[in-house]
Amino acid sequence: MSQATNQSWGGRFSEPTDAFVARFTASVNFDQRLAPQDIQGSIAHATMLARVGVLTDDERDAIINGLKEIQGEIERGEFNWSVPLEDVHMNIEARLTEKIGITGKKLHTGRSRNDQVATDIRLFLRDEIDVIEVELKRLREGMIELADREAETIMPGFTHLQTAQPVTFGHHILAWQEMLARDHERLLDCRKRVNVLPLGAAALAGTTYPIDRHVTAELLGFDRPTENSLDAVSDRDFAIEFTSFASILLMHLSRMSEELVLWTSAQFDFIDLPDRFCTGSSIMPQKKNPDVPELVRGKTGRVYGHLMSLLTLMKSQPLAYNKDNQEDKEPLFDAVDTVRDCLKAFADMVPAIEPKKASMYEAARRGFSTATDLADYLVRKGVAFRDAHEIVGQSVAYGLKTEKDLSEMSLDELKQFSATIDQDVFEVLTLEGSVAARNHIGGTAPNQVRAAAQRAREALNVLKAGA
Repeated sequence: MSQATNQSWGGRFSEPTDAFVARFTASVNFDQRLAPQDIQGSIAHATMLARVGVLTDDERDAIINGLKEIQGEIERGEFNWSVPLEDVHMNIEARLTEKIGITGKKLHTGRSRNDQVATDIRLFLRDEIDVIEVELKRLREGMIELADREAETIMPGFTHLQTAQPVTFGHHILAWQEMLARDHERLLDCRKRVNVLPLGAAALAGTTYPIDRHVTAELLGFDRPTENSLDAVSDRDFAIEFTSFASILLMHLSRMSEELVLWTSAQFDFIDLPDRFCTGSSIMPQKKNPDVPELVRGKTGRVYGHLMSLLTLMKSQPLAYNKDNQEDKEPLFDAVDTVRDCLKAFADMVPAIEPKKASMYEAARRGFSTATDLADYLVRKGVAFRDAHEIVGQSVAYGLKTEKDLSEMSLDELKQFSATIDQDVFEVLTLEGSVAARNHIGGTAPNQVRAAAQRAREALNVLKAGA
């Protein structure tokens, strides 16, 4: 393609665009990524135009065959992208006209680049959401299986990063899974609003040609056409909503990453990550660095930035389309790529986590993690909770002086704080007794963890069946 200017709009201009301005305003260097969707949309548009009599069947076939040939050129890396032609749409249309002649110029009948690009982005994002959902399901499945497998593995539960109460590792992993379940709902809900067809809105007011937007929507798999042409070409809510989903998801993955980084440290020593998810140090040969979770934690910030970019991009735009909207693609593309890659990394890594059960158990024994169990024991014996709280506080102070955990104290030692305490207290002061006592839906008792894992598995299977 040797065109020096963009012939789609140059008729009213008396001088060519400045070379720098042409480069500055062009988007083809990044929006060529939309070529598959642009061709898909154009094939549907040509098909619809033939059905309503705007194109003949021969013209339709020539256009469709030409577009498929161009798609082959792009896939083989043979397509010559031209900056003067500005964007993916005009590059493809110009090449189509080269291949099939004047019929190629008829493809743009009844549409504008405004509704064309809005359609391309929605098709692109819909495709990417479906890929992302596969990785999200895979990660959730891995978490559920890990939680089920480790339903009895005891570890300390934390508040303020201080030992609070014993929980099971399976219970903790299911907390992660709950975060992702909400993210999954947000993603599917977002897809509903992505899957609406803007094509046919033309530049901003619709078109005078007898188009049938319902036909185009059906051909492209959209649920329905948009209701208002002004909104259709200028709306980018769907991109903002996806990037909002991405930000919340990455926030969750970042929280998980922080815990993984802590747990792999020598100070915690709770888990081991396989070598394939870690790297070493160029100077310290003993190091095994958890680079995958660290990088996911770091990438969260760039996705937050993309959300703010899109919100700021749209905040002052009057109706309808403005050139500002060209800046929507790079943040959206990078957010999509980042989310997909982070989910893939986690889906590969999480099932391979190896808990160090002895280290977890020993950590749960430190920090008087069964103190609340002792208070609850006293309450069941008739002691008011505030009095029980004071009694346990005194016993903890004694334990700090003697360097004894509550479970390590003798009955006589415990009785000095309350005569109500009896031999059966040791049933609740063990870590196993503590976790087993939380035997209700949402609790950390091993049988509840297994039941919760099964419910999560069934919910995910239903979701997969309905997808």
